[in-house]
Amino acid sequence: MAGSNGKQKTVRDMILSLALIGIAAAVIYVFVPHDDHEPDLPRVDYTVETTTARRAVSYPVAAPEGLPDTWKATSVRFRGEESDRWHLGFQDPEGQYVQVEQSTQKRSDFIEQATQGSSATKKTEKIDGRTWTRYSGGRYDALVLEGTPGSTTVVSGTASFDRLTTMAAALKMA
Repeated sequence: MAGSNGKQKTVRDMILSLALIGIAAAVIYVFVPHDDHEPDLPRVDYTVETTTARRAVSYPVAAPEGLPDTWKATSVRFRGEESDRWHLGFQDPEGQYVQVEQSTQKRSDFIEQATQGSSATKKTEKIDGRTWTRYSGGRYDALVLEGTPGSTTVVSGTASFDRLTTMAAALKMA
């Protein structure tokens, strides 16, 4: 009978060890933050970069005017060394992404990059007197401005076509 007492002690020790591990895991779970919502993106001011780009490039640079405060500018870039590439990124009121991209890069290559692989549809829209072609099927839906020799303007993102249209209508070219 001396051997069975040792086995009982071993089983009891294993159960106590598992209980301690469970308690430690519960304490860690309670005290380690685990927030599942997306981080709040900071708002950026794009006026300086817009002015710089407008002075540097040969095409009219697009920037929105009159968008409500619920649209948040989240990124801005001008890269003169990369085919005078202009970028403005926004978060729309529903938290979706909308970007304005312009460049003097070869049109087909630039559209492929800016739309993340979308293809032209047969649908065009007249927005604020300008003709835009819809692109869809890639990571982003997009509107591509027609009739701009020497540069290409793309409004694209994860937002709906209604939101892309709102952005396109707000664009002022200067």
